[in-house]
Amino acid sequence: MSSGSSIEVKNITKIYGTQRALSEMSFSIGKGEIVGFLGPNGAGKSTMMKILTTYVKPTYGEAYISGHNVLEEQTKVKKLVGYLPEHNPLYLDMYVKEYLGFIASLYKVKNKRQRVMEMIDMVGLEIEQHKKIGALSKGYRQRVGLAQSMIHDPQVLILDEPTSGLDPNQLVEIRSLIQKVGKEKTVMLSTHIMQEVEAICTRVIIIDKGEKVADQGVQELILNKQSKVLEVEFNGKVKKQDIERLSGVISVEGLKENYWHITVDNDIDIRADIFNLANDNDVAILTQNYTARSLEDAFKDLTKRD
Repeated sequence: MSSGSSIEVKNITKIYGTQRALSEMSFSIGKGEIVGFLGPNGAGKSTMMKILTTYVKPTYGEAYISGHNVLEEQTKVKKLVGYLPEHNPLYLDMYVKEYLGFIASLYKVKNKRQRVMEMIDMVGLEIEQHKKIGALSKGYRQRVGLAQSMIHDPQVLILDEPTSGLDPNQLVEIRSLIQKVGKEKTVMLSTHIMQEVEAICTRVIIIDKGEKVADQGVQELILNKQSKVLEVEFNGKVKKQDIERLSGVISVEGLKENYWHITVDNDIDIRADIFNLANDNDVAILTQNYTARSLEDAFKDLTKRD
């Protein structure tokens, strides 16, 4: 295992019947890193997370949590990992405080009552602590899930869609909490919200169809010079397929009526072609300018589907 790595994955492959969910996946994540683990639906993200948390066995390859093999030392690994799955399984008939006490008992947490109150305070459940979990909103249930994933003070946090169902104010609070926790622990975070990754992660691992397609710093990936983005607004209709046919165009997305977000090969300037296209369609160009790439642009470039 690499020195200083809290998560180490070596050539992990997972096959379900005839389907290869993961193919020779390798990466490492060090202590104090908050890493975004991204990919389209069905890319294999949840499978990888379940392997790291001992819920699924790999077909081939090895994985380690703080030096402990996830296959050979499952009990030890479970003590070291806090896991929030995408579909957060909770006992809906239990009260919040009661449930967290129950989870703390399973992990044999010392000073259980004190730790439960610390977690209730940390994730903002003070007002809701005496309610049944089934009576909580989705956002507050998600907070309960976060609290249970951290109650045993794990070295590694694996969070699958941790901000699902939160309102904008709750989003800010939970992101701040994850950043705070990430200074002392290793956090592996899966989400579809690219702004969330840009806000709290320093590095991203992107997978597609079971294979790793990127492992870079967030800013490094965004500033990739292979492509650029041109935003164009016409005062009339232009067909998407006509824009896609222009030389150098990688992808085209309609932001609103007659307003286009065009990803272009970095070596090609298509503004003259856009002007000619407008002429051919008897429309005028209202705006046309190159904009800064976002993580979402980079993600789309790397996971384009056939």
